[in-house]
Amino acid sequence: MSNFAQYQDGVYADATNGRLPHLPYHHDALRDLAESAMEPGPFGYVEGGAGRERTARANEDAFARYALRPRSLRPGAEAAGGLGVTLFGKDYPTPLLTAPIGVLEQVHEEAELAVARGANELGVPVVLSTAASTPMERVAEAADSWWYQLYWPSDDALAESFVRRGAATADTKRLGWRPRDLALGHLPFLRSQGTANYFSDPEFRSRLKADPEPGGVFTEAVFHFLGAFASRSLSTDNIARIRRWTDLPVLVKGIVRGDEAAELVDAGVDGIVVSNHGGRQVDNAVAALDALPEVVDAVGERATVLFDSGVRSGADVAVAMALGAKAVLLGRPWVYGLAVDGAAGVEHVLRATLAELQITAELMGKDVADLDGSDVTRR
Repeated sequence: MSNFAQYQDGVYADATNGRLPHLPYHHDALRDLAESAMEPGPFGYVEGGAGRERTARANEDAFARYALRPRSLRPGAEAAGGLGVTLFGKDYPTPLLTAPIGVLEQVHEEAELAVARGANELGVPVVLSTAASTPMERVAEAADSWWYQLYWPSDDALAESFVRRGAATADTKRLGWRPRDLALGHLPFLRSQGTANYFSDPEFRSRLKADPEPGGVFTEAVFHFLGAFASRSLSTDNIARIRRWTDLPVLVKGIVRGDEAAELVDAGVDGIVVSNHGGRQVDNAVAALDALPEVVDAVGERATVLFDSGVRSGADVAVAMALGAKAVLLGRPWVYGLAVDGAAGVEHVLRATLAELQITAELMGKDVADLDGSDVTRR
């Protein structure tokens, strides 16, 4: 069992020798540091949410409505604190994955390659966005473990090409109303950012008269990308199509309703990712954590439920797993680590999150995979 909790001991040991951490451990302090390191447009793109950002705030506030219930008497607790989980028949050392976040070139010049290096150190899988800054083939070479999130484009042949290039999930149908981006006129796709998987795709390139121009503004490739970016008419029929294209596990991300989750499981998906996209799509939507128990109840044992949106600490991960998630996707915190210190910043955030999670699990008297409803209560 990996002892991530020892990371805390190392920090204190370094401090006694006058070596203090150069990166903060609290999310708010890290976010502030990232804001000072980033241009306003990229920072607003990452930090911002839809509308008045009620959903983004609700995601974090929801965790305050749930309280963990530690155990004082813990027979056999010397074995507690294990972080390993099994997902789709494969063992993972921790329940943490990096959430799919696009256009990382505006955060750090090495983008997804730096994320992969930081995550590799801890055995954390990288979930690659379709709107990535690095072609998936290069990420596959750099990452020890990676998943692929599909934005289903308006062109089904292009969707099939993406799926055949990587594992598929389904997500957003159009960009949300994001006042921060609108105020700054910041849409990175217009500058050919976040288009690497499109511009490197043979199906996409076959639609163009000329090769795409990296960094080009208002080029033929950019306009074709904007038109093809996402389909607005997704249904369970799309699941059957993916099944014809790949035999890899298929998950659907962005679900906050039990009835929709049950419908998707009936259609044959292997997993559901409870998420409202970090509050970036629909303002005033239900907090993802509040939706998690409903989805878990609707799905039962028929599919694997993962969680995303609002996670800011290891204790948050424990709450989500106690409410039924089998693994958790962490988003904005590692992006801020990336902005401040590249791969080392990503590793810092992931390692600190896992250390807190392991310490929390030890004090709960359980391995994280065994946390359940008896370990959490509404405040």
